[in-house]
Amino acid sequence: MATRDTTGGHPAIDAVSKAIIEQLMEDGRRPYAAIGKAVGLSEAAVRQRVQKLLDQGVMQIVAVTDPLTIGFCRQAMVGIKVEGDIDPVADALAEFDEVEYVVVTAGSFDLLAEILCEDDDHLLELINKRIRALPGVRSTESFVYLKLRKQTYTWGTR
Repeated sequence: MATRDTTGGHPAIDAVSKAIIEQLMEDGRRPYAAIGKAVGLSEAAVRQRVQKLLDQGVMQIVAVTDPLTIGFCRQAMVGIKVEGDIDPVADALAEFDEVEYVVVTAGSFDLLAEILCEDDDHLLELINKRIRALPGVRSTESFVYLKLRKQTYTWGTR
């Protein structure tokens, strides 16, 4: 079961909960009865653990798409240098539909934002007209994805 860790404030996940998460990573639609059989719990116990993991924000169950197959042909990582407080810029970026995630970093950039656009014109409009126009944005550098070689979501339990 997931409990609060007294050192870092993050839920501590036991081996059974990790096994449940692994089962759902393989197939997010796997029935609780099948998961229970694999991890040695009843269907009801699995349902309860899954709900607790969801409630604690330990995991989400979502559909993952291939962007190319649904009309998003341009992916990029944008490095952003900010003047002053980075939180308002990070919050504004997080509101853009095209932004998949925003990371506060230490290094050459203050923020990294992965973005997903329909085409190069969409990418240009997003960076030039919207991201660079945000108060506090000093500069951006774009890293356009030419080919995605690996994308995995199985890192959560290792």
